[in-house]
Amino acid sequence: MKSISLLGIPVDEGASQLGCKMGPDAFYVAKLPEAIRELGYDIVHEERLSARDVAYPSHPNTAIHDQNKIAGWIESIAEAAERTAEKSIPIFLGGDHSLSAGSVAGVARAAKKARKPLFVLWLDAHSDFHTLDTTDSGNLHGTPVAYYTGQKGFEGYFPKLEVAVDPANICMMGLRSVDLPEGARLLENNIIVNDMRAIDEHGIVKLLNTFLAKVKEVDGWLHVSLDVDFLDPEIAPAVGTTVPGGASFREAHLIMEMLHEIGLVRSLDLVELNPFLDHKGRTAKLLVDLTASLFGRKVIDRMTRSY
Repeated sequence: MKSISLLGIPVDEGASQLGCKMGPDAFYVAKLPEAIRELGYDIVHEERLSARDVAYPSHPNTAIHDQNKIAGWIESIAEAAERTAEKSIPIFLGGDHSLSAGSVAGVARAAKKARKPLFVLWLDAHSDFHTLDTTDSGNLHGTPVAYYTGQKGFEGYFPKLEVAVDPANICMMGLRSVDLPEGARLLENNIIVNDMRAIDEHGIVKLLNTFLAKVKEVDGWLHVSLDVDFLDPEIAPAVGTTVPGGASFREAHLIMEMLHEIGLVRSLDLVELNPFLDHKGRTAKLLVDLTASLFGRKVIDRMTRSY
């Protein structure tokens, strides 16, 4: 598929530090549309979303903030995700990672219509597998995976989940900051976990190929969710949740190049970019280059540029 939709999602209510709402604009300043078009893709739809007004009951967990705002974002994003994923590859320009509760839920609905199983590659330092009951921080960017896999505790407080993603169809790479109870729940739900130690021991290629073979075997759809903090903060400082020891420049590009080669990616999140914390657009430009690798730019095609 050579059609792309760009969906700007200026949400930062899911995080504790403001600034991610400027992310969509930063991607345009860093020339994401131009990079995509240079690779032969058509941008068939561009839209800047806003949260719907909703009125769900407040959750008993008093740590939670902006619950209705995030619920309104989920409704808006899921509808746009389903609509655009049917005829294009939507790229969700965030915004904090709470947006993935809507993007994955909506793409899952489109995949079901196409009679395809949905798989998720979660590139993140965190697993974001908290429920509304278990979050201590109350930051809802820590809950999207639990929501879109249909974990208990969201009913009546978030939009009804129409199509849940099978946890066994999720591969998390780059984890290095996970609460102990959260980690136990990952294992209980059979989520594939490749933390940074696994990457150090076995390398990107073996781990990713094992997962991609599973997707290819059943001709599935693949959603990729790339959080800035998957990357080492030395190369990507523009994120409010920096964790040392992340993926290197080449590791990140290798993942994207491998994803392009298998040709199964049907949607992409670019999240947690906080331009307020960036250095001369360094992180935004890196994410644009990684996206270009995902859509076919080769190593030898990459122009010399400063970060």
